Amino acid sequence: MKRSFFGVIISLYLVTGTVMAQTVTLDYFFNHETHQTKGGQTERFHYLWEDTANSGFSVWGDIFRSKGATLSRLDTAPTAANLKGTSVYIIVDPDSRKENPNPNYIQQADADNIARWVKAGGVLIMMANDSANVELNHFNLLAGKFGMHFNNDMQSHVIDDAHFEDGAVLINNNPVFKTSKKAFIKDACSIGLSGRAKPLLKAANGTAIAAITKYGKGTVIAIGDPWLYNEYVNGRLPAGFDNDKAAADLAVYVLSQCKLHPNRNMVN
Repeated sequence: MKRSFFGVIISLYLVTGTVMAQTVTLDYFFNHETHQTKGGQTERFHYLWEDTANSGFSVWGDIFRSKGATLSRLDTAPTAANLKGTSVYIIVDPDSRKENPNPNYIQQADADNIARWVKAGGVLIMMANDSANVELNHFNLLAGKFGMHFNNDMQSHVIDDAHFEDGAVLINNNPVFKTSKKAFIKDACSIGLSGRAKPLLKAANGTAIAAITKYGKGTVIAIGDPWLYNEYVNGRLPAGFDNDKAAADLAVYVLSQCKLHPNRNMVN
């Protein structure tokens, strides 16, 4: 009699006291921005696990770790071989030429490889930006695989810190964000939807700025902004905004949806 997957996992836990950690991989290839340090050195920055400044994802990374996940990075184009060790794959703010003179654009082969990985059970998170700060044409090659399209616009524009409410997103009875009630998302692009794709979060005017769909055994979530980087989950927002809870909610949800449980390329 064949043992079920969950039976194997339970047996492993009983024998060892642990189970294999799910691996959350952040793209470092399509997003590859650099700047000059005070010492004149060229340094990677913007939406990196190890970046502890406001521009980084170190806080969200710590949340994933607190849920038992292992963090990894992917410095090359996604292929079947180098996605094999990943449960959750996150692509954030692919470079335009304004951000990188030699950007690595998402190609059709990349979109095909990622779609096959999702179909087999992976969880993909795509995080865009307002159209002035992200390369959308090639990103939409990937988004279109799942009935999603990042639009060339800007929703929930926030002028300055005196106008946080312009970026308020009210959350109620949401299948993903179960503890957060009010999020802050500013200057996001809207997302056009078709097929099985459904809105996940909406701007005040009713346009979708986050979406979700199932694809084969996998799950895809699209967000029109990098959103959960350190600046907006580190306590800087006024009381009443729940971005820290939203970051935890999203981490819990995507880990619960994983059908792949490998472990590789640990960051630390």
